[in-house]
Amino acid sequence: MVDKNEAILQEASRALELILKESLNAADKEQIVKKSIEHFTEHVSPDWLRYYKSISKNSVLVEWADSMEAFKDPHGNEFIDCLGGFGINIAGHQNIEIVKAVEAQLNRQALHNHELLDPLRGYLAKLVSMSAPGNLKYVHFCSEGTEAIELALSLALMTSDNCFIISTVNAFHGKKFGGLSGTGKATCRKLNLPIIQDVQYVEFGNAKAAETAIKSLIAVGETVAAMIVEPIQIAAGVLIPPEDYLQQIREICDHYGVLLIIDEIQTGMGRTGMFWACEDYGVVPDILVFGNAFGGGVMPITGIIFKKHLWVEELADNPWILGQSTSGGNPLACAAAIATIKFIIENDISDQIAKKGDYIMEKLKDLQMRHPILLDVRGKGLLIGLEFPTPEIGTAVSQALFQRGVVTGGAFNNAKIIKIEPAGVISLETIDKIIAKLDGAMSMVAQEFALSSSQSAPDAVFLTN
Repeated sequence: MVDKNEAILQEASRALELILKESLNAADKEQIVKKSIEHFTEHVSPDWLRYYKSISKNSVLVEWADSMEAFKDPHGNEFIDCLGGFGINIAGHQNIEIVKAVEAQLNRQALHNHELLDPLRGYLAKLVSMSAPGNLKYVHFCSEGTEAIELALSLALMTSDNCFIISTVNAFHGKKFGGLSGTGKATCRKLNLPIIQDVQYVEFGNAKAAETAIKSLIAVGETVAAMIVEPIQIAAGVLIPPEDYLQQIREICDHYGVLLIIDEIQTGMGRTGMFWACEDYGVVPDILVFGNAFGGGVMPITGIIFKKHLWVEELADNPWILGQSTSGGNPLACAAAIATIKFIIENDISDQIAKKGDYIMEKLKDLQMRHPILLDVRGKGLLIGLEFPTPEIGTAVSQALFQRGVVTGGAFNNAKIIKIEPAGVISLETIDKIIAKLDGAMSMVAQEFALSSSQSAPDAVFLTN
């Protein structure tokens, strides 16, 4: 009988052998695919593959390598990435400048011990403060988006001495208890209830509804600490509010003494054609949450930046009260984020994204004229939603694109929408390829549904944000 530790060593050695190999042979490739499916089913989630976005009708994709605009499976099949890790790859996959910075830091020091000052966190905090809109000043780093949301909500509650949070219907702010409290999606919330109860939801894009909620709470003796809002509701289907919505919300919050939290976890770092989406509306929040693209697609790092007046006496007496993420703001992640900011500014990625967004939107609008199943095209920069008549048709188009070597992402709260969210460094030539493949995919799906309109369509299998 094999000793337990010996079995663990054998399994670890097999995995490390694959990691350290410069190239794979045919047996390696087959083994990676087979074992990935087995391990996910047995040890991650028995139902993961049923919902996994990258399942097509006939194949399962295992990611293995990537570069700039695309990634490959172990067999070398390449896929243009229009999902972008939910927006992480602003600077592209495996951006050499960011990887180089992380490798250099790894060879010096990987993690810090939290007792002394770690210099890269200071450098990065200054860069965030310099790049942030208005008078946002103090920065706190985390490792994931929902952790940053928790921190923003906690800061709002502890510094305002008020209770209620105003959020929006169909908002997505994460899946931990604090983030779930602000997430306006019933299926996410109901199995976790009761969570933070002092949260009220209002219609997104309707500033008057927000004001009514705040006034009503105050009228019955309640207090409102903050309103949390996304510049664009991505999980709801890339919903863009009226142009003056955020400005009205800012004015309402100021009038009633409510803090404004803007969640830019997906929209920040240039995704919409501005470094921060709120800049496009001329609005400065009290707390800005940033995330997905911040580590350049190389290291996970997120955080918040907030105004000076929120550094209250209790925080001055004990800065640890705000929370301390064990791995948030670690040297490797900070090195990646510093290199990412430099790359974005130096190469004017925000402006590139704005121009590429205009380019792809024009071509998508042309496709819409020729394909009745494409009901709407909307977005800003390289954050675009394509709306189809039903979730089944949206799923079928996504699967048809996958079969043509393009990976897209579905909107979590609205499966009729598929998102186009490619790397910010994507070339115009690659955009043309995506348009051609989408053209073919929609033609095929339209024919399929027309030929068998009574036949049940495939189930939606989108990943969540």
